[in-house]
Amino acid sequence: MNTVTLYRPTGLKEFLLIAASGFKRFPPRLTWQPIFYPVLNQPYAEQIALDWNTKDEGSGFCGIVTRFDITETLFRQYEVQNVGGEIHNELWVPAEELEAFNGDIRGGIGIVKVFLGEGYVPPADTELAKMLEELAVR
Repeated sequence: MNTVTLYRPTGLKEFLLIAASGFKRFPPRLTWQPIFYPVLNQPYAEQIALDWNTKDEGSGFCGIVTRFDITETLFRQYEVQNVGGEIHNELWVPAEELEAFNGDIRGGIGIVKVFLGEGYVPPADTELAKMLEELAVR
C-alpha cells in the first residue's frame, strides 16, 4: 500500500488535542472552520508555523509542524489547492470528512519541528512541555 506524507502546522491548543488522542487523530474543526487543510511539504508547514502561529495568541504563540501519512487512495480523493506561491499546496478536506480522514492515518502523527514565540507559555503537562522544548528551533 502506497502512502503520501502530509504536514499540518498547528498551534498549542490543537497540539494538546492531538496529544490527547495518542497522536492518532486531528481534532474536529470548529463551527467556523469548513475545511481541514494539511499541506504537501515541510517548508510550507514551517512557514505557517513560524510566521503565523508564533505571533498568534490563539495558537499559544507556538507553531508546531506535524507530519503524518495517509494512503495514496485517500489522497487522490481530494484536489490539491495552490493558495499562493510554488510551495503553497494544500489538501482541502471538508470538515465533515475529517473523522474518516483520521481513520486513514498510518503510523500516527509525528512532531517535526517547533517554533516558540515571545508570548509562549509551556503547557501544564510537563512531559509535553519537555517534548516541545526539545524540538524547538533556537
